[in-house]
Amino acid sequence: MNSIDLNSDVGESFGNWSFGDDAAIISSVSSVNVACAFHAGDPSTIRATCTAAAAAGVTVGAHPGYRDLAGFGRRFIDMEPGHLTDEVIYQIGALQALAAVAGTRVSYVKPHGALYNTIAHHAVQAQAVVDAIRAVDPSLPVMVLPDSEIQRLADRAGLRTVVEAFADRAYNPDGSLVARSRPGAVLLHPDAVTEQVLRLAGDRQVRTVDGSLLTVAAESICLHGDTPGAVTLAATVRTALQDAGIPIRSFV
Repeated sequence: MNSIDLNSDVGESFGNWSFGDDAAIISSVSSVNVACAFHAGDPSTIRATCTAAAAAGVTVGAHPGYRDLAGFGRRFIDMEPGHLTDEVIYQIGALQALAAVAGTRVSYVKPHGALYNTIAHHAVQAQAVVDAIRAVDPSLPVMVLPDSEIQRLADRAGLRTVVEAFADRAYNPDGSLVARSRPGAVLLHPDAVTEQVLRLAGDRQVRTVDGSLLTVAAESICLHGDTPGAVTLAATVRTALQDAGIPIRSFV
């Protein structure tokens, strides 16, 4: 069967505040989206995370977001597009330096949180992110929601797009993610998460909240590192994929 990439958000501890179990997550996935210190993370945490990923042979991606530590990057910010471009360039560049010192490199970009959701439909901000990636390194792939504004604009600009699906998020019939403010938006039970991952990896489909099946030709599946029980979920998902004969391999 075709292989699938498993990715997770890491490097989100900040100063004296520990967040998530990066070492355990890294042992279960093939790619990690490393915070770039605007929504979470600090230089020491980021460097240590990149070092752990390099030692495990896990691919490192940049996870830039809005400058919003207090809101963990999950609040929309209405920014002038040139300013947003510069902030994304800054974040990717910072991670590139810390990754290089840690013995690895930045191999893709996955915007974080509110920025990720905004550029699915906001053409101006989506173009600003595309412009940032092209300015830094046009060979860097960008993770996207399928049939999104960022996918269309990145394809038009000649960037490689990597369609992503989510192990632990509920889907609306139109392919968008159910808002986190809604009950049931985050899947917590291992059986539900495993079922969704196996359907995505094996059948390229996901069951939406109205019970219909939606085709999602994903190259990567995300399991959020801040989902309750994320470490157990990641290990369970990895085992389920291996038992199903589906190789776990980075898309890079």
